[in-house]
Amino acid sequence: MTDEDALDFAIVIYREDGCWDAELLPVTLTSDLEGLIHALRQQPSESGTIGLVAVGDEFFVALRVLGERVDVFLSDIAASWDFPLARQVLEYLDVPVPDEEELDEILQDEETVLPAGDLSIFADLGLDEMELGILSGDIDLLPEDVLSSIAARLGFSDPFERAIESVFG
Repeated sequence: MTDEDALDFAIVIYREDGCWDAELLPVTLTSDLEGLIHALRQQPSESGTIGLVAVGDEFFVALRVLGERVDVFLSDIAASWDFPLARQVLEYLDVPVPDEEELDEILQDEETVLPAGDLSIFADLGLDEMELGILSGDIDLLPEDVLSSIAARLGFSDPFERAIESVFG
């Protein structure tokens, strides 16, 4: 891993025998939505598989795979101009990538982050739409901090933190 992508990570979270576990996925999946979904489908889980991806200090993506169903949440659509994964998520969600004028409007207010996708992705696990919206919109938090908060809220903080430690040492 180079210094440039040191903060990029993808983690799969799953339940086995009633306990949450997490594993680090290859960093190449931080720019490959199709590969990420494929990797999540390969991991057996009692209640679906969760993928959490952070790309630098720019944005995060949360995925949930349950059978054929794939729910996806992107923390900031503005990232779609600079990062392949964000663009792929918008295409997957059938949300148009903002044009330059729309992007300028979005970026004009540095305090605003515009998410896309399923805000209720974790509602059945105890994280409602409003709370996810507030967490993802907090511009003072880095993506890994938001994902750490999500992990704590959903009850898999320890396995998530162990996987993170394998990234950051």
